[in-house]
Parts: sequence; C-alpha cells; structure tokens
Amino acid sequence: MWSQFVSPQWMKRVKNFLQNYQISRIHQLICCFTLGLSLSFVVSACSPGNTNNSAVTPTTNSSPTTQGVAVRIGYQKAATILNTMRTKGDVEKALTAAGAKVTWTEFPAGPPMLEAMNAGSIDFGYTGEAPPIFAQAGGVPLLYIAYDPWSPKAEAIIVPKDSPIKTVAELKGKRVAFAKGSNTNYLVVKALEAAGLNYTDIKPAYLTPADARAAFEGSNVDAWAIWDPFLAAVEQATGARILTDATNLAPNRGYYLASQAFVSSHPEVLKTLLDEVTKVDKWAANNPQEVAKFLEPELGIPAAALEVAEKRRQYGVLPLTDEIISKQQDIADTFYKIKLIPKQIQVKDIVWQGKK
Repeated sequence: MWSQFVSPQWMKRVKNFLQNYQISRIHQLICCFTLGLSLSFVVSACSPGNTNNSAVTPTTNSSPTTQGVAVRIGYQKAATILNTMRTKGDVEKALTAAGAKVTWTEFPAGPPMLEAMNAGSIDFGYTGEAPPIFAQAGGVPLLYIAYDPWSPKAEAIIVPKDSPIKTVAELKGKRVAFAKGSNTNYLVVKALEAAGLNYTDIKPAYLTPADARAAFEGSNVDAWAIWDPFLAAVEQATGARILTDATNLAPNRGYYLASQAFVSSHPEVLKTLLDEVTKVDKWAANNPQEVAKFLEPELGIPAAALEVAEKRRQYGVLPLTDEIISKQQDIADTFYKIKLIPKQIQVKDIVWQGKK
C-alpha cells in the first residue's frame, strides 16, 4: 500500500540497494566459511590425535601404557634364568621397543629381595619356595606369577669331607648354616623331622651363601644347607659330602614374583617380561654347557661346577596349579607350626590369576 506514496525511481534505488546488500553478505559468509574451514585443517594437522600424522611421524611399538615405564628387576647371581637374561640383554631390547626401560638390582638371597619389593624398590624377581611365605606373613604386597620346577637334587645339607657326622640325626646340638627364610630353611626343617629331631635340636647359623661358605671352610659351622650352583661349587672345590638332598623331603621349586602394584598397573609389560623369561628358560634347558660358559665370569664359579648344577635341575616357566599351591601351603603351615612365621597365611590369596 505504501508504494503509491513514493516515486518509481526511488523504488528502483531501494531494490538495487537490497540486491547489492545480499550479494555482499553472501560474499562475507563465504569468506568466513572458507577461513573457518582453513583453520580447522590447520588445527587438525597440528593435533597429536590426527591419524594422518602417522604418514610423516615415525611409528614405534610403544603404547601409552608402556611408554616410559621403568621395570625394576631383582636377581640373584645364582638364579640361572634371570641372571642369564640380564647378561644376554634381550629383555632390554624387547621392553625398549615397547617404550619401557629396565633396571637390575642384585641380591645375595631371596628374603632381602622381597624386603626390597616391600619397600617399593623392585617390581619383579625370582626366589626359592620359602621367601614368599615369609614375605606374605610379613604383609609384603606381592603375587606369585609362575613357578620353576627346579629340582630336589639341586639343594642339600653338606658336611666337610673329613667330618665325623654321617647322618642328619647326628646334627643334634650342631651348628647348621643356611639363609633364614630360604628354600634350604625348609629343607632343614623337613630333614630334621624325618630324622626324628625338632628344629630346636640344632643351632641355626643364619648366613648368606658367601658368609656360610667362609664359615663352612673355616670349620665355624658343622654343616651347611645350600643350593646350586653354590652346592656344586663347594662339592668340587672341597670334596664336601652330602648328608641328604631334598629328594622326598622338599620340592625345591622356584617362583617368579611381582609386586601387586606393578601387575595392576602394567599387565602388558608383565606379559612381555614373561615371554622373555620363557625364551631364556628354553635356551638354557637345551644349552647347559653354553650357560655354564656364559655365567662362569659372572659368578666366579668354574664352568665345570656350573654345568653339573645345570644338568641336575629342571626348567620351566609354568602356571601355578591347585597342586602346586597346595604344596606351597604345606610349607607355610610347617613354618607357622614351628613359629618361624607369626601367623597363618593362605597362599592362594596372592596367586596371580592372569596365567592359567
């Protein structure tokens, strides 16, 4: 209606103005859209999550869960597999490829190794059957990961070659050296029991292998309960006599152990670690002479003695079965009965469920 009050020329100017204004706005919108799209490409290209980034950035086998993880392994020189694995260096290669790194700490025996695990200083290690029992009773947050069958022939109670002692029963009132809380601690208990003696019938001398050998050769103890390769070494060097080995007395198994925190936080690193342990174990089982030559300079034990030790042991990185757990429970119950541990424990409570 209002068009009748204005001239046709004015109407034409208004129409032209509106057309020009719309075109200008469209151009502005196109420019804004183009700029925004360009910025999105730039942001996307710079984003660390961009999948196209792999085309220009070298890829690795690491994952966010392994990158920068420090795997701290405890070992004993006499523990063939872990010491061989450390010396060969293959585990470092495998874990480095996965973005992790490895450190090693040497221990004279299993109990101090598990004390270090309790303190948070190591994540993974290997000991005989007794140390994890003492550790569990002491509240160490560890898990049984796998076991090694080792051998009852690979530990024994020995006396000097000229000792008048001929039987375990004759150890009554004598000083017997062994590492407290070690696998040979259990051997002593069972050997005395089989001979009709009590643990209190002897005078325990709690010594590390190095100190025990010095005491043994210096006639400061009457007998020594020790494991291979120290057993083979002292037999060959001094002619020491075996009163009894662990046959029909103790299973003498070894256990791979890890801290609960490590297993919970880094299960994929644990898997890589177990894979490498298994590889070294298989190599060692098939190459006892090579293992002996390999470890001779490391242990300071003649290769001939090391070869004897290697040939009388068994190998394997095996999952814990109900039978194995039951046998380990027998050891725990025995230690509680003679008051070597302060409370009863249930071994099954700290068995890792990841390897069946």
